[in-house]
Amino acid sequence: MARDNDTNGWPALSREAGRDTWDALQLWNQIPGKVRLAVTPWVNHSWHATHYVTTRGLTTSTIPYAKRPFRIDFDFIDHEVLVQTADGAERRVALAPQSVATFHAKLMAALAELELDVHINGTPNEVPDAVPFVEDRRERPYDPDAAHAFWRALLQIDRVFSWFRTGFVGKVSPVHLFWGSFDLAVTRFSGRRAPLHPGGIPNLPDEVTREAYSHEVSSAGFWPGGNGVEYPAFYSYAYPAPKGFADAPVGPDAAFYEQNLGEFVLPYDAVRSAANPDQTLLEFLQSSYEAAANNAGWPRAELECPLGVPLVPRPI
Repeated sequence: MARDNDTNGWPALSREAGRDTWDALQLWNQIPGKVRLAVTPWVNHSWHATHYVTTRGLTTSTIPYAKRPFRIDFDFIDHEVLVQTADGAERRVALAPQSVATFHAKLMAALAELELDVHINGTPNEVPDAVPFVEDRRERPYDPDAAHAFWRALLQIDRVFSWFRTGFVGKVSPVHLFWGSFDLAVTRFSGRRAPLHPGGIPNLPDEVTREAYSHEVSSAGFWPGGNGVEYPAFYSYAYPAPKGFADAPVGPDAAFYEQNLGEFVLPYDAVRSAANPDQTLLEFLQSSYEAAANNAGWPRAELECPLGVPLVPRPI
Protein backbone atom coordinates (compact mmCIF):
# COMPACT_ATOMS: atom_id res chain seq x y z
CA MET A 1 0.00 0.00 0.00
CA ALA A 2 1.13 3.59 -0.53
CA ARG A 3 2.40 5.51 2.45
CA ASP A 4 1.83 9.18 3.30
CA ASN A 5 5.50 10.00 2.67
CA ASP A 6 5.41 8.75 -0.95
CA THR A 7 5.96 11.30 -3.72
CA ASN A 8 4.76 9.94 -7.07
CA GLY A 9 5.40 6.48 -5.64
CA TRP A 10 8.92 7.38 -4.47
CA PRO A 11 9.08 7.09 -0.66
CA ALA A 12 11.11 9.27 1.65
CA LEU A 13 14.28 7.56 2.86
CA SER A 14 16.19 8.74 5.90
CA ARG A 15 19.51 7.05 6.57
CA GLU A 16 19.44 8.38 10.12
CA ALA A 17 16.11 6.65 10.76
CA GLY A 18 16.69 3.56 8.63
CA ARG A 19 20.40 2.83 9.02
CA ASP A 20 20.16 0.16 11.72
CA THR A 21 17.33 -1.70 9.97
CA TRP A 22 19.05 -1.55 6.58
CA ASP A 23 22.33 -2.73 8.10
CA ALA A 24 20.49 -5.68 9.67
CA LEU A 25 18.81 -6.49 6.36
CA GLN A 26 22.15 -6.45 4.60
CA LEU A 27 23.48 -9.13 6.95
CA TRP A 28 20.25 -11.16 7.02
CA ASN A 29 20.07 -11.11 3.20
CA GLN A 30 23.55 -12.59 3.00
CA ILE A 31 22.38 -15.85 4.57
CA PRO A 32 19.83 -16.89 1.89
CA GLY A 33 22.23 -15.43 -0.68
CA LYS A 34 24.91 -17.81 0.51
CA VAL A 35 22.40 -20.67 0.46
CA ARG A 36 21.76 -20.00 -3.22
CA LEU A 37 25.49 -19.57 -3.82
CA ALA A 38 26.27 -22.94 -2.24
CA VAL A 39 24.15 -25.04 -4.62
CA THR A 40 23.92 -23.02 -7.85
CA PRO A 41 26.43 -23.47 -10.70
CA TRP A 42 28.59 -20.41 -11.20
CA VAL A 43 27.40 -17.87 -13.76
CA ASN A 44 29.65 -15.13 -15.13
CA HIS A 45 30.09 -12.08 -12.88
CA SER A 46 28.38 -13.85 -9.93
CA TRP A 47 24.94 -13.41 -11.53
CA HIS A 48 23.89 -16.80 -10.13
CA ALA A 49 23.90 -15.50 -6.55
CA THR A 50 21.98 -12.24 -6.70
CA HIS A 51 18.54 -11.32 -5.37
CA TYR A 52 15.66 -9.72 -7.28
CA VAL A 53 12.94 -7.20 -6.43
CA THR A 54 9.39 -8.58 -6.18
CA THR A 55 5.92 -7.16 -5.57
CA ARG A 56 6.38 -7.96 -1.87
CA GLY A 57 10.11 -7.64 -1.25
CA LEU A 58 13.17 -9.54 -2.41
CA THR A 59 13.71 -13.08 -3.68
CA THR A 60 16.52 -15.48 -4.39
CA SER A 61 14.45 -16.79 -7.32
CA THR A 62 14.31 -20.57 -7.74
CA ILE A 63 17.29 -22.38 -6.23
CA PRO A 64 18.19 -25.73 -7.83
CA TYR A 65 18.15 -28.62 -5.39
CA ALA A 66 17.93 -32.13 -6.87
CA LYS A 67 14.24 -32.99 -7.31
CA ARG A 68 13.09 -30.35 -4.83
CA PRO A 69 13.92 -26.80 -5.98
CA PHE A 70 13.09 -24.04 -3.52
CA ARG A 71 13.18 -20.27 -3.10
CA ILE A 72 13.61 -17.84 -0.23
CA ASP A 73 11.68 -14.56 -0.19
CA PHE A 74 11.84 -11.48 2.01
CA ASP A 75 8.31 -10.11 2.42
CA PHE A 76 8.22 -6.46 3.49
CA ILE A 77 4.42 -6.34 3.67
CA ASP A 78 3.87 -9.19 6.15
CA HIS A 79 7.46 -8.80 7.42
CA GLU A 80 8.64 -12.36 7.22
CA VAL A 81 10.97 -14.61 5.29
CA LEU A 82 9.22 -17.36 3.39
CA VAL A 83 10.94 -20.58 2.29
CA GLN A 84 8.93 -22.52 -0.31
CA THR A 85 9.70 -25.81 -2.02
CA ALA A 86 8.45 -26.93 -5.43
CA ASP A 87 6.20 -29.55 -3.83
CA GLY A 88 4.25 -26.99 -1.80
CA ALA A 89 5.99 -27.19 1.58
CA GLU A 90 6.92 -23.95 3.30
CA ARG A 91 8.35 -22.42 6.45
CA ARG A 92 8.27 -18.82 7.72
CA VAL A 93 10.71 -16.77 9.77
CA ALA A 94 9.50 -13.48 11.25
CA LEU A 95 11.34 -10.26 10.47
CA ALA A 96 11.63 -8.66 13.89
CA PRO A 97 14.31 -7.29 16.23
CA GLN A 98 16.85 -10.10 16.66
CA SER A 99 20.53 -10.83 16.35
CA VAL A 100 22.18 -12.13 13.19
CA ALA A 101 22.93 -15.36 15.06
CA THR A 102 19.24 -15.81 15.93
CA PHE A 103 18.08 -15.11 12.38
CA HIS A 104 20.72 -17.49 11.01
CA ALA A 105 19.64 -20.24 13.41
CA LYS A 106 15.95 -19.81 12.53
CA LEU A 107 16.50 -19.80 8.78
CA MET A 108 18.84 -22.79 8.80
CA ALA A 109 16.37 -24.65 11.05
CA ALA A 110 13.60 -23.90 8.55
CA LEU A 111 15.72 -25.35 5.75
CA ALA A 112 16.46 -28.45 7.83
CA GLU A 113 12.76 -28.96 8.56
CA LEU A 114 12.17 -28.93 4.81
CA GLU A 115 14.97 -31.50 4.37
CA LEU A 116 17.13 -29.01 2.48
CA ASP A 117 20.64 -29.93 3.55
CA VAL A 118 22.67 -26.86 2.57
CA HIS A 119 25.94 -25.79 4.17
CA ILE A 120 27.18 -22.23 3.73
CA ASN A 121 30.26 -20.14 4.35
CA GLY A 122 29.32 -18.53 7.65
CA THR A 123 31.22 -15.24 7.35
CA PRO A 124 29.65 -12.11 5.82
CA ASN A 125 31.12 -10.75 2.60
CA GLU A 126 32.03 -7.19 1.65
CA VAL A 127 31.76 -5.78 5.15
CA PRO A 128 34.79 -4.72 7.21
CA ASP A 129 35.50 -6.51 10.49
CA ALA A 130 33.06 -9.26 9.56
CA VAL A 131 31.72 -11.35 12.45
CA PRO A 132 30.63 -14.94 11.65
CA PHE A 133 26.85 -15.23 11.62
CA VAL A 134 26.72 -17.67 14.53
CA GLU A 135 28.85 -15.36 16.67
CA ASP A 136 27.02 -12.10 15.92
CA ARG A 137 24.72 -11.98 18.95
CA ARG A 138 24.23 -8.22 19.10
CA GLU A 139 20.53 -7.37 19.03
CA ARG A 140 19.58 -5.74 15.72
CA PRO A 141 16.56 -3.44 15.53
CA TYR A 142 13.95 -3.93 12.84
CA ASP A 143 11.70 -1.02 11.93
CA PRO A 144 8.94 -2.29 9.60
CA ASP A 145 8.38 1.20 8.18
CA ALA A 146 12.06 1.60 7.28
CA ALA A 147 12.12 -1.82 5.63
CA HIS A 148 8.89 -1.12 3.77
CA ALA A 149 10.12 2.27 2.50
CA PHE A 150 13.41 0.80 1.31
CA TRP A 151 11.56 -1.90 -0.63
CA ARG A 152 9.14 0.63 -2.16
CA ALA A 153 12.13 2.65 -3.32
CA LEU A 154 13.63 -0.49 -4.86
CA LEU A 155 10.38 -1.08 -6.76
CA GLN A 156 10.65 2.31 -8.45
CA ILE A 157 14.39 2.02 -9.06
CA ASP A 158 14.08 -1.50 -10.46
CA ARG A 159 11.44 -0.22 -12.90
CA VAL A 160 13.61 2.65 -14.17
CA PHE A 161 16.78 0.55 -14.28
CA SER A 162 14.89 -2.09 -16.29
CA TRP A 163 13.74 0.59 -18.74
CA PHE A 164 17.30 1.91 -19.08
CA ARG A 165 18.45 -1.66 -19.73
CA THR A 166 16.28 -1.84 -22.87
CA GLY A 167 18.48 0.71 -24.64
CA PHE A 168 21.40 -1.66 -25.05
CA VAL A 169 21.81 -4.63 -27.40
CA GLY A 170 25.25 -5.51 -26.16
CA LYS A 171 25.88 -7.67 -23.12
CA VAL A 172 24.00 -6.26 -20.14
CA SER A 173 23.29 -7.70 -16.72
CA PRO A 174 19.87 -8.31 -15.21
CA VAL A 175 18.72 -5.70 -12.72
CA HIS A 176 19.63 -7.45 -9.50
CA LEU A 177 20.61 -6.89 -5.88
CA PHE A 178 24.06 -7.87 -4.71
CA TRP A 179 23.55 -8.95 -1.11
CA GLY A 180 27.21 -8.48 -0.15
CA SER A 181 27.29 -4.76 -0.79
CA PHE A 182 23.47 -4.49 -0.60
CA ASP A 183 23.06 -2.52 -3.80
CA LEU A 184 20.66 -2.82 -6.72
CA ALA A 185 22.67 -2.68 -9.94
CA VAL A 186 22.64 -2.92 -13.72
CA THR A 187 25.84 -3.24 -15.77
CA ARG A 188 26.69 -2.70 -19.43
CA PHE A 189 29.68 -4.30 -21.14
CA SER A 190 31.75 -3.04 -24.07
CA GLY A 191 32.67 -6.59 -25.09
CA ARG A 192 36.39 -6.05 -24.46
CA ARG A 193 38.56 -7.71 -21.85
CA ALA A 194 39.59 -5.59 -18.86
CA PRO A 195 42.93 -5.53 -17.04
CA LEU A 196 43.20 -7.78 -14.01
CA HIS A 197 41.34 -6.20 -11.11
CA PRO A 198 43.58 -5.51 -8.08
CA GLY A 199 41.03 -7.02 -5.66
CA GLY A 200 41.16 -5.97 -2.04
CA ILE A 201 37.41 -5.73 -1.35
CA PRO A 202 36.86 -6.54 2.35
CA ASN A 203 35.99 -10.20 2.96
CA LEU A 204 35.62 -11.05 -0.71
CA PRO A 205 38.09 -13.42 -2.39
CA ASP A 206 40.15 -11.67 -5.06
CA GLU A 207 39.34 -14.46 -7.51
CA VAL A 208 35.64 -13.55 -7.23
CA THR A 209 36.34 -9.85 -7.79
CA ARG A 210 38.62 -10.53 -10.74
CA GLU A 211 36.08 -12.79 -12.41
CA ALA A 212 33.37 -10.16 -11.87
CA TYR A 213 35.52 -7.50 -13.54
CA SER A 214 37.00 -9.66 -16.29
CA HIS A 215 35.51 -7.38 -18.95
CA GLU A 216 35.17 -3.63 -19.42
CA VAL A 217 32.01 -2.25 -17.76
CA SER A 218 29.86 0.77 -17.08
CA SER A 219 27.86 -0.04 -13.97
CA ALA A 220 25.14 1.90 -12.18
CA GLY A 221 23.25 1.17 -9.02
CA PHE A 222 21.59 2.30 -5.82
CA TRP A 223 22.48 1.68 -2.20
CA PRO A 224 21.18 3.01 1.13
CA GLY A 225 24.40 4.88 1.88
CA GLY A 226 27.74 4.31 3.56
CA ASN A 227 31.45 4.50 2.70
CA GLY A 228 31.47 8.24 3.24
CA VAL A 229 28.15 8.92 1.49
CA GLU A 230 25.80 9.07 4.44
CA TYR A 231 22.50 9.11 2.59
CA PRO A 232 20.74 6.84 0.10
CA ALA A 233 22.22 7.45 -3.34
CA PHE A 234 22.68 6.29 -6.90
CA TYR A 235 26.15 5.61 -8.24
CA SER A 236 27.83 5.02 -11.57
CA TYR A 237 31.38 3.89 -12.28
CA ALA A 238 33.52 2.45 -15.05
CA TYR A 239 36.07 -0.32 -14.86
CA PRO A 240 38.66 0.40 -15.91
CA ALA A 241 37.97 4.10 -15.51
CA PRO A 242 39.17 5.78 -18.73
CA LYS A 243 41.09 9.04 -18.84
CA GLY A 244 38.66 11.94 -18.67
CA PHE A 245 35.90 9.94 -16.97
CA ALA A 246 35.93 11.90 -13.70
CA ASP A 247 35.73 15.24 -15.50
CA ALA A 248 32.95 14.31 -17.91
CA PRO A 249 29.67 16.26 -17.75
CA VAL A 250 27.08 14.16 -15.92
CA GLY A 251 23.54 15.30 -15.11
CA PRO A 252 21.39 16.30 -13.41
CA ASP A 253 22.90 19.24 -11.53
CA ALA A 254 22.83 17.36 -8.20
CA ALA A 255 25.17 14.65 -9.55
CA PHE A 256 28.88 14.84 -8.71
CA TYR A 257 32.06 12.79 -8.89
CA GLU A 258 33.04 11.33 -5.50
CA GLN A 259 36.83 11.14 -5.59
CA ASN A 260 37.25 8.69 -2.70
CA LEU A 261 34.84 6.19 -4.26
CA GLY A 262 35.89 6.82 -7.85
CA GLU A 263 32.21 7.04 -8.82
CA PHE A 264 29.58 9.51 -9.88
CA VAL A 265 26.94 9.94 -7.15
CA LEU A 266 23.40 11.27 -7.24
CA PRO A 267 21.47 11.63 -3.97
CA TYR A 268 18.21 9.68 -3.90
CA ASP A 269 16.40 12.78 -2.64
CA ALA A 270 17.37 14.66 -5.82
CA VAL A 271 15.45 12.08 -7.82
CA ARG A 272 12.50 11.79 -5.43
CA SER A 273 11.98 15.56 -5.28
CA ALA A 274 12.31 16.12 -9.04
CA ALA A 275 9.29 17.11 -11.12
CA ASN A 276 9.88 13.95 -13.17
CA PRO A 277 11.82 11.39 -11.10
CA ASP A 278 11.99 8.83 -13.92
CA GLN A 279 13.57 11.23 -16.41
CA THR A 280 15.91 12.64 -13.75
CA LEU A 281 17.24 9.19 -12.97
CA LEU A 282 17.46 8.28 -16.67
CA GLU A 283 19.52 11.43 -17.25
CA PHE A 284 22.00 10.30 -14.62
CA LEU A 285 22.16 6.75 -15.96
CA GLN A 286 22.60 7.82 -19.58
CA SER A 287 25.06 10.67 -19.06
CA SER A 288 27.29 8.66 -16.69
CA TYR A 289 27.24 5.74 -19.14
CA GLU A 290 28.26 8.14 -21.92
CA ALA A 291 31.10 9.41 -19.71
CA ALA A 292 32.44 5.86 -19.63
CA ALA A 293 31.65 4.83 -23.21
CA ASN A 294 32.84 8.00 -24.94
CA ASN A 295 36.09 8.31 -23.03
CA ALA A 296 36.90 4.61 -23.44
CA GLY A 297 35.96 4.51 -27.12
CA TRP A 298 33.17 1.95 -26.92
CA PRO A 299 31.60 1.02 -30.30
CA ARG A 300 28.36 2.70 -29.27
CA ALA A 301 26.60 2.39 -32.63
CA GLU A 302 26.93 -1.40 -32.40
CA LEU A 303 25.82 -1.61 -28.76
CA GLU A 304 22.90 0.78 -28.35
CA CYS A 305 19.28 0.99 -29.46
CA PRO A 306 16.30 3.20 -28.58
CA LEU A 307 14.64 2.64 -25.20
CA GLY A 308 11.95 0.02 -25.46
CA VAL A 309 8.22 0.70 -25.46
CA PRO A 310 5.41 -1.79 -24.87
CA LEU A 311 4.21 -3.84 -27.86
CA VAL A 312 6.75 -2.35 -30.29
CA PRO A 313 9.53 -4.69 -31.48
CA ARG A 314 13.01 -3.21 -31.52
CA PRO A 315 13.63 -1.71 -34.96
CA ILE A 316 16.47 -3.30 -36.93
